[in-house]
Amino acid sequence: MKKYTYIILSVLICWTSACKKLNVAPMNIIQDKDVFTSEGGIQAYMARIYSELPIEDFRYSPTRGLNFFWIISPFSCISGEGLSRDQTSATQETFGYWSDAYKLIRETNYFMETLPKYSGTYSTAQVNSWLGEARFIRGATYFALAKRYGGVPIVDKVLQYPGTSIQELNIPRASEEKVYDFVAADLDYAYANLNASNQVGRANKYVAAAFKSRAMLYAGSIAKYNNISLVDNTGNRLCGMPAAKAITYFKAAYNAAILLDGHYSLYKKAWAAGDKAAQYQNYVNLFGDASSPENIFVRQYHYPESVHGYDSYNVPRQLMGANGYSAEINPTLNFVEMFDGLPKNADGTIKTLDASGKYIEYTNTMDLFANAEPRLRATVIFPGDEFKGQSIEIRRGIYTGSSTGGINRLLPAGSTSNYPAENLVTSSNGAQTPYKLPDGTTMNPAGLSGVFTADGTCAISGFSIRKNLDPNKPTSEVLENHSDETWIELRYAEVLLNRAEAAVELNSLGDQTVGYLQDAFVAINQVRERAGADLLTSAATLTDLNIVRKERRKELGFENKTWWDLRRWRIIDKEQNSTIYRVLMPFYSATDKKYFFDARPDERNARYTFDNRWYYEQIPQGEIAKSQSLIQNPGY
Repeated sequence: MKKYTYIILSVLICWTSACKKLNVAPMNIIQDKDVFTSEGGIQAYMARIYSELPIEDFRYSPTRGLNFFWIISPFSCISGEGLSRDQTSATQETFGYWSDAYKLIRETNYFMETLPKYSGTYSTAQVNSWLGEARFIRGATYFALAKRYGGVPIVDKVLQYPGTSIQELNIPRASEEKVYDFVAADLDYAYANLNASNQVGRANKYVAAAFKSRAMLYAGSIAKYNNISLVDNTGNRLCGMPAAKAITYFKAAYNAAILLDGHYSLYKKAWAAGDKAAQYQNYVNLFGDASSPENIFVRQYHYPESVHGYDSYNVPRQLMGANGYSAEINPTLNFVEMFDGLPKNADGTIKTLDASGKYIEYTNTMDLFANAEPRLRATVIFPGDEFKGQSIEIRRGIYTGSSTGGINRLLPAGSTSNYPAENLVTSSNGAQTPYKLPDGTTMNPAGLSGVFTADGTCAISGFSIRKNLDPNKPTSEVLENHSDETWIELRYAEVLLNRAEAAVELNSLGDQTVGYLQDAFVAINQVRERAGADLLTSAATLTDLNIVRKERRKELGFENKTWWDLRRWRIIDKEQNSTIYRVLMPFYSATDKKYFFDARPDERNARYTFDNRWYYEQIPQGEIAKSQSLIQNPGY
């Protein structure tokens, strides 16, 4: 009898006095009949494989992997969205997902082969739905492999050893195209067999369709934009796909997204037209409302049995808990400048200087952001913004020089030098000495959350992250592994953006039969309206694909999606070509009692360069050593 073991235990081989072997199953081994003859057993099996689903959430790190308890450098800190106190250069995933993926694939294959043997216990609909869930998990896992490695071995059955020959175990890599087709087939099966609703955190038919829209959009981008190729000796293209397949995959992404029409909607419970305050609060609320009609697929946490540390690592310094961590993610000025409502120069950069080249001064730091789109304020904490009932103090220092005739630039444009000591008071070595202002009051140079020299737990970019932080968590509970916010892996806004991008791509490829640009126009404006952004004026503007891409980067910022988007568009190597990301440093003028901002490159001189070979990750050398059939990706 085949046994599926959840907990590996030592099995004692017992002999009678006559040396006769007892053919009795040990009582402490879980057998197939214990799992597959009850709904509870199947629920437990499902819970396990869902927990292994490759979701890049609060507990994910490119260097540490999935479900790691201590996360300090998420994707947003290597994609240009944010600066990290710990990460100062470009990198790629280094933990090697290969082995864990194939363990999960084996578990799904085992489930699909074993459940039918016990199908008489359940209705046909139940069996089909469970099989649909397993196919969904397998499809999502193969997508996680394909976007990292390109073509990989397709294993669609349980491989027994001993019992399967070495030759059969040496499965070669399939073409990248075949892997994406396999993913599509699994997700199609899931859509056809799953129910329309399911438990929160488990797939339903529309979850499968949404994942297909994501996976096929990725495949279409690879077919259109990738120029890296690897072909084995049988002619299989392991890295790269025929350009002609782009239209097939973009159509699949578009059609999958349409399947969600009428089943989900953008979160607008607190939204009101023309009311920026309501729109800001609405966007904040959508990440914490469990009943949100926008949530398609989530991973739930619940203290104390399942937790993460997002708040501990990311609150502004003045709100950090006893662990002493804060401000890991610091949004870059590059990210902030993508949004509407900021005063900007002709080149799209933020306007901090007047026509004569002097700093523009403000009574309050928030004045610069007074007209910013609400979505930005709900994503990023500005200097002087309010969070948890406190004004978040972010300063770089105090200017003590004369302001007669205006204040000149502190450094030449583009300089990465440290600020000069003359006419400036700043913090030193992580400590602050209160400075006595002309009116007799005192002020800390950097404020409670500003830039501290040699102290990484501060707003090193001039901004702090707002998205996904719990606004109601007391400081005493802002500790490592004490957070339990739900991770929204896939929401309806992404599906609308998938649909819009696929539509624009199809139009660019010459398919104009169904009004794709108009459909994309409607979808993008739905997202922009909810965000409080300026609406697009016509569908014709979407002939510029960058409008769609920019909208995606704004809406999905800091949700671990932009890294993969930049990779599939094959543009991150261009964006990160010895790049120093920009920051915005607030200063207080002691004589004027006003603030000014200095937009400049990160003064840490942290340079980011993306190696082209990283578009396809290195297959772990240990896996290559095990099989003569595996071919390594180019450049490794």
